Amino acid sequence: MSPAGCSHVNSFKVENWRQNLKVIYQCFVWSGTAETRKRKAKSCICHMCGAHLNRLHSCLYCVFFGCFTKKHIHEHAKNKRHNLAIDLLYGGIYCFVCQDYIYDKDMEQIAKEEQRKAWKLQGVGEKYSTWEPTKRELELLRHNPKRRKITTNCTIGLRGLINLGNTCFMNCIVQALTHTPLLRDFFLSDRHKCEMQSNSCLVCEMSQLFQEFYSGHRSPHIPFRLLHLVWTHARHLAGYEQQDAHEFLIAALDVLHRHCKGDDNGKKANNPNHCNCIIDQIFTGGLQSDVTCQVCHGVSTTIDPFWDISLDLPGSSTPFWPLSPGSEGGVVNGESHVSGTTTLTDCLRRFTRPEHLGSSAKIKCSGCHSYQESTKQLTMKKLPIVACFHLKRFEHSAKLRRKITTYVSFPLELDMTPFMASRYVRCVDLLAGYSLFAVVNHQGTLESGHYTSFIRQHKDQWFKCDDAIITKASIKDVLDSEG
Repeated sequence: MSPAGCSHVNSFKVENWRQNLKVIYQCFVWSGTAETRKRKAKSCICHMCGAHLNRLHSCLYCVFFGCFTKKHIHEHAKNKRHNLAIDLLYGGIYCFVCQDYIYDKDMEQIAKEEQRKAWKLQGVGEKYSTWEPTKRELELLRHNPKRRKITTNCTIGLRGLINLGNTCFMNCIVQALTHTPLLRDFFLSDRHKCEMQSNSCLVCEMSQLFQEFYSGHRSPHIPFRLLHLVWTHARHLAGYEQQDAHEFLIAALDVLHRHCKGDDNGKKANNPNHCNCIIDQIFTGGLQSDVTCQVCHGVSTTIDPFWDISLDLPGSSTPFWPLSPGSEGGVVNGESHVSGTTTLTDCLRRFTRPEHLGSSAKIKCSGCHSYQESTKQLTMKKLPIVACFHLKRFEHSAKLRRKITTYVSFPLELDMTPFMASRYVRCVDLLAGYSLFAVVNHQGTLESGHYTSFIRQHKDQWFKCDDAIITKASIKDVLDSEG
């Protein structure tokens, strides 16, 4: 094909060609309605061999469908001299003279318009927002042809955050979110299309925050707009009092989840499990609860979505089960296990162990049709891509308010398979192995304390984020931290 593009499209661009191409995209390629999908399934078969598959293409000059793999469409093109055909799966246009898929600006515009219409008819809206460089950006690219290389000692993505008055609880979570790989890729590819009416969208602010973090600027960022939006949409966090980082994380994910869909639609889709926004794609898992009747052994199962797993610690007022088996040290699930040390695996074992509900908490059994004692067990039905573990260090009860300082050992690599609802995990579900990339720490007491975080950069480099100050950290610093 010449640099000017394919010249053979001109033979197709005759009277009513636009309307004809639109009909082909509507009926045979994108198929937005159930009716057109049925029509496509019935009519789109190879006119030579009758197959539905083998990269079916449609001739642009006449009603003819042919296999690309078996070259039936090639034979048709040669015999009829119909040089253009369209791929019925991806919508690309193939020229048999150029022997390649071609690009034509007018045809591409029609393809995009019809694809958007089909997505709208299917109720999925925009799957991604397209990006075109501005004149200013094109000018900058012309004057700066050299690309910046990312080296191992590169500091892009590392940026301190100014404390705006007891806002360390927010800063440490923001550092963790901005270093969440999939979230970073989403925002830096400009895929958020805002559906909110005013400048109150937290997703737009997060998008701007990612631009600030990965701009290469080294001066600390002042997150005043983020704080204002948090106060606006999560009023329980408003004010200059010390707040809880875990509470902020859940509030931030909730508001981001709602604003991804436009606030009103997000409120209607309260259950994050029924949402396909970027927040729920990354953070939502499914928690299975099995309640077993002690009389008939009937099992009642419910599955609830979760964004994080809150784990009890030894030293709390709730009884804690024995620590890891054996009194000697060793390695359990990748954790360096010293005798007497509580591990993250211990906490997860306790979280997923069967619990006897007792006579004071009888439930009505659907098998016995009467109130019976039962046991309850929580397991992971669906693992999230990013798993958040919350260690319940702050204990609030009628008698006391205190911080539990029990040291919990956690690993760089964690296997969640033992805590899943089914031990026999299908190969496609083997998302059970996790790598550590962020740790949030709290120093001090319940009444007066300070939050910091450790984040991972370039696979094996760790940094401590203490509001505006970022310093290099070792893996030992991370694994020895309170967590």
